[in-house]
Amino acid sequence: MRVLTILWKNMKWRYHNEFTIIITILQPILWLVLYSAVAGQTMQNTGIENYTAFILPGLVILVSFSTCSSSGIMNYMMKSEGSFYRVLIAPIKRSSIILGQILEAVLCTFLEVGIMGIISLFFSVPLLNGAASMVAIFFLIFLTAFFMAAIAYGMSLILPNEMIYETIMNAIVLPIFFLSSALFPIDEISGVLKVIINLNPFTHVINSLRFIMMTGVVQWKGIYISILLLVVLSFLAFAFANNRLKKEMDL
Repeated sequence: MRVLTILWKNMKWRYHNEFTIIITILQPILWLVLYSAVAGQTMQNTGIENYTAFILPGLVILVSFSTCSSSGIMNYMMKSEGSFYRVLIAPIKRSSIILGQILEAVLCTFLEVGIMGIISLFFSVPLLNGAASMVAIFFLIFLTAFFMAAIAYGMSLILPNEMIYETIMNAIVLPIFFLSSALFPIDEISGVLKVIINLNPFTHVINSLRFIMMTGVVQWKGIYISILLLVVLSFLAFAFANNRLKKEMDL
C-alpha cells in the first residue's frame, strides 16, 4: 500500500501542470512521425518495406530511456522543496520509496508507448498479433523501463545537480541507443563496431521486440534470454538504487 502511495504522489508531481502533459503526449508522436518520415527516405534501398514498423521497437526503447531518465529529475526538485527528506523520515521502507518511484516511471513509459502504438497503426504497423505476443512485449517493455528507472534513481542520488545529471544520463543513454539495432539493420556492419553492437544487451531486446511486432510470432527461447537478461539488469539496478538511498539516509 505504501508503494502505491509513493507511486500516486509521484504521478501527481509529474503531471502537476499542462506543459508536462503536453510533452508526454507529443514526445512519442514527434519521434515516430518525424523521424520515420525523414529517415525512411534514406532507407528505401535496404529492402525494408515499412521503415516505421522497423524502427518502432527502437523508439519504444528510446522513449522508455527518456521517460525513466526524467524521473531522476524529480528527486532534485523534491530536494529543493524539502519533500524528498520528509519522505525519507517517514515510516516507510527504503525499498517501497524506490519501488514507488520506479513504477511511476514504468507507468509513464507505457502511457507514451501506448500513444506511439496507436499512432503507428496509421502507418500499417502490425501490432495486434495475439495475446502471446502482447504478453511478451509487455514484459520486455516493463523490465526495460524498470531497469532504466532504477539506474536513474540511483544516479540522481550521486550527482550534485540536474545539469550534471542530464549530461551523464545522456552520455549513458545515447551510446546505448545508437550503438544498437534500433534505427538501422546491422547485417552490413562489420568489424569492431558490429562486435560492440552485438554486445549491447538492448540490441537483443530490440531485435526480440521487432521480431514479435513484425511477425506476430513469439520465439520463446529468444524471448526467455532477453527477459532473463533484463531481470538480472533490473535486480542489479534496484540494488544500486537501494544502496545509494541508504547512503543518502546515513548522511
